[in-house]
Amino acid sequence: MALTLIVNGQERELPGVDPGASLAAVIGELGLKADRIAVERNGEIARRGSWDDVRMVAGDKLEVVHFVGGGSW
Repeated sequence: MALTLIVNGQERELPGVDPGASLAAVIGELGLKADRIAVERNGEIARRGSWDDVRMVAGDKLEVVHFVGGGSW
């Protein structure tokens, strides 16, 4: 059974993730590098240390922000 979420405003179906999976599993399925993102779930910041404990349900809304380094002055 696939999990359907709203990720950055777009509906995404994740066939490799079942409802009740952890946020960490969702991040992995999306192919994101955990050390380079911040995640908001349903309007609340999800602390990286709690991603294994946060259980996802269909319709959850995730906002994912990528950190980008580099540049020079």
